[in-house]
Amino acid sequence: MPKPFPPIGRRRALQGSAAAFVAFGLLLWWLLPIGERSPGGDVTFSTGSQKGVYQQYGGLLKDALAEDMPSLDVRLWESEGSQENVERVATGQADFTIAAADAVAKYRLDQRSGWGRLRGCARLYDDYVQLVVPRASSVHSVADLEGKKVAIGQPGSGVRLISERILVASGLDPNKDIKAVSSSIATMSEQLRRGEIAAFFWSGGLPTGAVASLAETFDIRLVPLGGDLVEKLHKQGGVSVYYRAADIPADAYKEVQEGQAVQTVAVANILVTRAGVDTKLTERFTRTVIDSRDSIGQEVHSAQLVDLRTAIYTDPLELHEGAARYYRSVKP
Repeated sequence: MPKPFPPIGRRRALQGSAAAFVAFGLLLWWLLPIGERSPGGDVTFSTGSQKGVYQQYGGLLKDALAEDMPSLDVRLWESEGSQENVERVATGQADFTIAAADAVAKYRLDQRSGWGRLRGCARLYDDYVQLVVPRASSVHSVADLEGKKVAIGQPGSGVRLISERILVASGLDPNKDIKAVSSSIATMSEQLRRGEIAAFFWSGGLPTGAVASLAETFDIRLVPLGGDLVEKLHKQGGVSVYYRAADIPADAYKEVQEGQAVQTVAVANILVTRAGVDTKLTERFTRTVIDSRDSIGQEVHSAQLVDLRTAIYTDPLELHEGAARYYRSVKP
């Protein structure tokens, strides 16, 4: 008569169950399609100037990407702004960036190096032009800037691109009728406080931290950019077709605006990459941007405006295939 099997102890049974669970998990992992594994490697994200919204957004997005793709190493690279950002991605110096639609369109219209490789991932939030002056200033319109020292942004920035066009639309030659100063948002607010400039142009998401911080210790005012300004901008043709009339909401800078909205000009921001960047990486990158809207929006309020319904419209760029795959995957 065969001997019965000896009873299996509780400890041995648990060890066997644990081993089976691990083996089953490994089997499932290997059976998953390769495309389902988290992309890894190194990517460079070109941001913007210090104290600007691009830089702040980039830092928070890096944290979100670290959670979603822990094998991906993201390097943040400061820049002068949109125009430099577009060039970096088009020429392969960076892999992803944020840039205003007018800067993207200008790079393409000028057919600069790599222009045909540029692709869009998502339409993000809008930049709002802010013409900032001391509260007691005599400047109440763009035309009043004639003969004055005005910060108009750095040469590679989106601020420079749009401020020069606004000046021209208002009847001023940026090279002759004002004393143009090349400054970033990190310095122009202090220059205004010290009386070194009479005004500065800024184009960014709302509220911009540097402007809000300046308002806490220095009385400032936002000059309205309304009337027929957008119509005059559109008559310039080219990249100016991407500008639209908008209002800076009354609560953007509460102490500054005293409950009043301010007319201005806005332009959309686009998450930009290029053809040849890995499709799966771009799909996951786009997904993280959309999924992190609320968490990033707690600190960068303009990020709350990222909307899945409009993110797909990345004009003037066609969608990268990876981004297109993401939007198809979430289509109802």
